[in-house]
Amino acid sequence: MKQNRRAVLKAGGAVATLVSLGVITSEQALALPREAFASKSLAEALNAVGGQPATSDQVQIVSPDIAENGAVVPVGAVSKIPNTTEIYLLVEKNPTPLAAAFMIPAGTEADVQTRLKMGQSTNVLAVVKADGKLYSAVKETKVTLGGCGG
Repeated sequence: MKQNRRAVLKAGGAVATLVSLGVITSEQALALPREAFASKSLAEALNAVGGQPATSDQVQIVSPDIAENGAVVPVGAVSKIPNTTEIYLLVEKNPTPLAAAFMIPAGTEADVQTRLKMGQSTNVLAVVKADGKLYSAVKETKVTLGGCGG
């Protein structure tokens, strides 16, 4: 019980600090429900972020073609679409496909990087929200050593 309470306090403190510094707004902090990250299928995860996106050549995924270790795969996304406000990274064959969500403050470059866990070779999707519409790009990443229980 102490671990859960401690984790909640840390996360709440971090979000409160970001809101108080003006890095994110309170609306952005509450934008995506926690249940979205518990989605068990790609279709559920896409619905949680707003629906089916249109494919766009203005969205680029930065991911290796072959990842040697699925536990730490460097993945990023870049959006050249004006007024990008959100970027989501989804891993199609993971037990919980929605892996990361980024809120992009106005006036900043829509370029995000992180490390994701992948259990097997799969498609990585970057979903971008700009002017209330969704756009996406897909890239296959092959994993030689699984990270999600593999």
